[in-house]
Amino acid sequence: MSERKRYRPAHLALFVPNLCQGGVGRVICDLAAELSCRGHRVDLVLCEAAGPYLEEVPERVRIVELPRSAWFPLQALASAPMDAPALVSYFLLRRAALLTLPHLPALIRYLRRDRPAVMLAAKTPANLAALWAARSAGVSTRIAISECTTLPSEFAKDRAWRLLAGPIRRHYRRADAQLAISNGVADAMAQCARLPRKQVITIYNGVVNAKLLDQAEAPIEHAWFQPNSPPVILGAGRLVLQKNFTLLLRAFARARKQRPVRLVILGEGPQRASLEALARELGIAADMAMLGWVANPAAYMARSAVFALASAWEGFGNVIVEALAAGCPVVSTDCPGGGPA
Repeated sequence: MSERKRYRPAHLALFVPNLCQGGVGRVICDLAAELSCRGHRVDLVLCEAAGPYLEEVPERVRIVELPRSAWFPLQALASAPMDAPALVSYFLLRRAALLTLPHLPALIRYLRRDRPAVMLAAKTPANLAALWAARSAGVSTRIAISECTTLPSEFAKDRAWRLLAGPIRRHYRRADAQLAISNGVADAMAQCARLPRKQVITIYNGVVNAKLLDQAEAPIEHAWFQPNSPPVILGAGRLVLQKNFTLLLRAFARARKQRPVRLVILGEGPQRASLEALARELGIAADMAMLGWVANPAAYMARSAVFALASAWEGFGNVIVEALAAGCPVVSTDCPGGGPA
């Protein structure tokens, strides 16, 4: 009997805010495709049907977009009065964050109407919304929650994240399964949620597949990657505090004094302007290119001299695995959380 026939088909739901750039969007898209290939009925439940990976979702996967409710604070109060003030404050203070709480009433209606056997949520705001919705809906759907980064690192970066500490402790234990993408993330999740460590299951991200290896072979036209050009140091990720690109720029400025070398950064985010200003201040702007989000980073990895990860903290670090699979050496900070260690 083939492996694909060992599973009884089930109705499964994957819940994330959207398919944004970054590891979560990529992994959820791939997971939805693989589960549907194995015969499961898969719903991809999104607060917003947006993101660069949306067009890669197979037609056999149903996309469910949850409408936004203007009355979500009242629904929050009705669902969990003890936690509502903290969660509403969190979402109001983090306006740039991916919003899930305003979609809570629609998520409750979805669970009551469609009743999937299992719903997997990814990242803290979606985890809490899924647990709240399942309790309010009164359905038998099993809820699996997953963390993708080290919670203490998130709590340390701003006061809004610390508002979630209480709800995490009260609700994460109610999930049917608690998952983490690395042992470091699992340790942090158990600590913050006050769970027995053995209860948190580590499941690493699936990163390398035939598609990635094919993409690494694709040509790129950027002049810096042509033969006889100076070697390229490559960085990739959202331009945010966590990825610590300021450290990468300062390290590159020192390396550039030793030999001809160039820096290419793939990714987009709110720190673009400040990073460009720092590049001018360091005198490296002429040898640095910020190319924004690209659909095929593997092709750049395959043609770079080294991939550099400067993150202050990570969950797993998909880009490290991708770079190694593409044949690119990696240098990384020894940051909390990430990797299969």
